[in-house]
Amino acid sequence: MGERTVGKPRTALRASVRTTTTGAVSAALLAGTALGFAPTAAATGTSGGIRFVDIAGDGGTVLKANVVTPANSDGTRRYPVIVLPTSWSMPQIEYLAQAQKLADAGYVVVSYNSRGFWQSGGHIEVAGPPDVADASKVIDWALANTPADPERIGMAGVSYGAGISLLAAGHDKRIKAVVAMSGWADLIDSIYSGRTQHLQAAAMLGGTGYLTGRPSAELQQTLKDFLASDLDKEEEMIAWGAKRSPAFQLEKINANGAAIMLGNAWGDTIFPPNQYASFYEKLTGPKRLEFRPGDHATAEATGLLGLPNDTWTNAHRWFDHHLKGADNGIDREQPVQLKSRTGGGYEGYPDWKSVGANERKIALADAQKVYANIDSGANGGVVMLSNALDQFLKLPPMASIPLLPRSFAAVWQSERYDSVQRVRGTAKLHTTVTSNESSGTLVAYLYDVGPLGVGKLVSSAPYTFHGKTPGRPFAVDLELFSTSYDVPAGHRLALVVDTVDPLYIEHNPSGARLTFSSPSSDPSYVSVPLREK
Repeated sequence: MGERTVGKPRTALRASVRTTTTGAVSAALLAGTALGFAPTAAATGTSGGIRFVDIAGDGGTVLKANVVTPANSDGTRRYPVIVLPTSWSMPQIEYLAQAQKLADAGYVVVSYNSRGFWQSGGHIEVAGPPDVADASKVIDWALANTPADPERIGMAGVSYGAGISLLAAGHDKRIKAVVAMSGWADLIDSIYSGRTQHLQAAAMLGGTGYLTGRPSAELQQTLKDFLASDLDKEEEMIAWGAKRSPAFQLEKINANGAAIMLGNAWGDTIFPPNQYASFYEKLTGPKRLEFRPGDHATAEATGLLGLPNDTWTNAHRWFDHHLKGADNGIDREQPVQLKSRTGGGYEGYPDWKSVGANERKIALADAQKVYANIDSGANGGVVMLSNALDQFLKLPPMASIPLLPRSFAAVWQSERYDSVQRVRGTAKLHTTVTSNESSGTLVAYLYDVGPLGVGKLVSSAPYTFHGKTPGRPFAVDLELFSTSYDVPAGHRLALVVDTVDPLYIEHNPSGARLTFSSPSSDPSYVSVPLREK
């Protein structure tokens, strides 16, 4: 350590952060209006079992909450209880539509505004120890003030609520089942994958946090250090993220044995799917993993509005089986359920490693050199927007592969395929890089290229290096973000590598050049995982 990142001038970085924050916050607030405030109509019928209450959280911090009980509750029997922490920046009415459905099905439901947001007290701790302690305090309150059954306790949430639910399952043995939607297992691998700051994701989270809550002093300093690319603080920031990552609490979570269902979108630009899949494989209790098209929280969004939604339907089935003992078949289904971005029904697999059982390598034989600091036109899109367009309109980020400037983008292409290539899982890049600088960033993109040369983004991922000897080659191994995508017959795959993407902070000094080579002793390739035929 002890080195400091060399990157774009700070004035340019500040301008980039301001621009990104403005756009991302605007999108998030629009999404919040749709996802959080639309269910208000459901709350007007308080005589139907909805109560708004104050709950004393950790240290006595007031948490604003609402409680929905079954209509026939008369104090003579107990019901399974579901606790729902709100998503980042969302108000306490976020889950009312689903809470009513659960109550109608015989559950007590307690939803509360996470500390530091809206009317709840305290400061935003980013799923820190006070947030985890809050979850247990809410369970205590539910057992004391509602007809909740202490032997049948579940937690669920979207995004921030998902992360808190998973962490709580490692600290409170009373929790028997969890449904974590669009959440994180590894916070570091989510917003700092490839040792690269995910600029738009961090800006959106930070911006909306300031607008709707009260960030703690620790969060303010961590966000400042993160966006400033201060490598002197890297170890400290990683430790901060590890404390808030269920993947680092795996032993406790497995020991407590809660049944855990994970759901996420392939294109989640806040919490990419790789870290969820890795966490799922290490769980030892009852478990289920679902991936669908979309971006952050878009796979669950219609369910928050009370509309039919596959994720929420399966969440109800998960709780019915594990908290009520319902024989609804969910335990007999293949536990890994995937839906391709390009269409079709669900595919079931026995585990994650079976998803991309076949492998096809594309050789990257030709050495190529690119100049850094210029966006070639290949990029991963815009946080929260681009992958939502892919989900609803089948319009992923696109680029004209023949027109990409070869001075700023390295390009390799496969042959045209005679049959459909069903990409499933995690593509992996292995190459040799030589830089004329000690630090730098590259971004790899895998495109589906049609007959006219238009490439549709299949997957991508960033990679940053520091402390390298200029002019000395070094190996790079990079996992692209996991996906499910069918490449039509007659198309080809293209790997593109450049050095700038608006999603990320890049670390290429002025005048930096990267050379990609394929030594005979260590050939370069991209490994593409394919579904078994």
